[in-house]
Amino acid sequence: MIGLGIFAMKFGVREWRTYVLLLAAAPLAYYIAATIAAIRFFTRARARKRAAYSPPASLLKPVRGIDLGSYENFASFCTQDYPEFEILFGVAGDADPAVPLIQRLIQEFPQRRISLFVGAEQIGANRKVNMLTRLAREARHEILVLTDGDIRVGPNYLREVVAPFDDESVGAVTSFYRGIAEKSLGAELEAIGAASDFFAGVLMANWMEGITFGLGASIVTTRELVAKIGGFQAIADMLADDYELGNRIAHAGGKILLSHEAVWTMYPAQAARGFWQHQVRWARTVRLCRPLSFAGLIFTHGLPWAVLAALIAPTTGIATAYLLAYLVLRLTMAWTVGVWGVGDDVVRRKLWLVPLRDAIYFAVWLASFASNRIHWGGEEFVLREGKLISAASSESREARVASQARR
Repeated sequence: MIGLGIFAMKFGVREWRTYVLLLAAAPLAYYIAATIAAIRFFTRARARKRAAYSPPASLLKPVRGIDLGSYENFASFCTQDYPEFEILFGVAGDADPAVPLIQRLIQEFPQRRISLFVGAEQIGANRKVNMLTRLAREARHEILVLTDGDIRVGPNYLREVVAPFDDESVGAVTSFYRGIAEKSLGAELEAIGAASDFFAGVLMANWMEGITFGLGASIVTTRELVAKIGGFQAIADMLADDYELGNRIAHAGGKILLSHEAVWTMYPAQAARGFWQHQVRWARTVRLCRPLSFAGLIFTHGLPWAVLAALIAPTTGIATAYLLAYLVLRLTMAWTVGVWGVGDDVVRRKLWLVPLRDAIYFAVWLASFASNRIHWGGEEFVLREGKLISAASSESREARVASQARR
């Protein structure tokens, strides 16, 4: 506020107000551009003829516990319209609640090659990547399909995401995800945020510079490229393993493609504290992966800019125009990306929650700069250069350094 006051005194109230009103138009321009990016991508993707390429594939599924609709999620991979594939499930221990469900799948789908592996060497702090390292070692095929445990797919999923590898320049194919949310405000807000806002940014990146990262719900790549980047063990300490995997494949010369074949992900009900921690964790992860892009998100937060513009506007008409423009353009983008593009039913039913989600996420965005600490899997970590470091060990190290400095 002091800086704004100095700026106003130096340039005059009228000039200051004009400058702020111009900046407040930036998110509106972004909404228009993202809407165009969505129309451009999905129109072209749906018109493109799928290649008839369907080599054998290995589906790697690290699982921890059970989620909303776990059995149906697992079973959706067993009903794929695909000639030859195997499914490799990995759990940390025999007591994992997912084990009986996987054993049931093995019995109910005897025609499928389904394997269950228990335990994995602790290579790094990321337990999921530790398990992926083992599953990749056990896999039979060149094509590796990585999906989270709470993902559900349609019967044509494998055909759609594997076919692009007919082009040898393709290094990875990643997918959008639709939300299946429990009846909880937090779960619905999370689903709306991903489908109506995060994916808009992904589509803009795809349009402007091409994708150089993966989306964790579904990433398909090859054994050769994983070996080329040093194996999964190279990212075993990274929180954003999906981003790192795609980014390293891109730097190794593999092209990253977005698939129009979206998968489904589960959004369980959660308390307000859990919702906040999850949102801040995700925001801090993005900030550390793409710091400049994350800082630039200030110009995509339309709600606070529209409110500021309305407060300083010289006339009621201008104030109203900014607020209406935010609502119309933001909801248009949300509908085009989330409903027409990705097919997310939560956004379709709860479109009116978008402004509330935007207000909360602006607070999350600000909070993400306050610390590099996150809560994940019941533990607290410090993020350093994208790597997970136990908060307890970090504090112990800092105490030792401080003690040595006092000597």
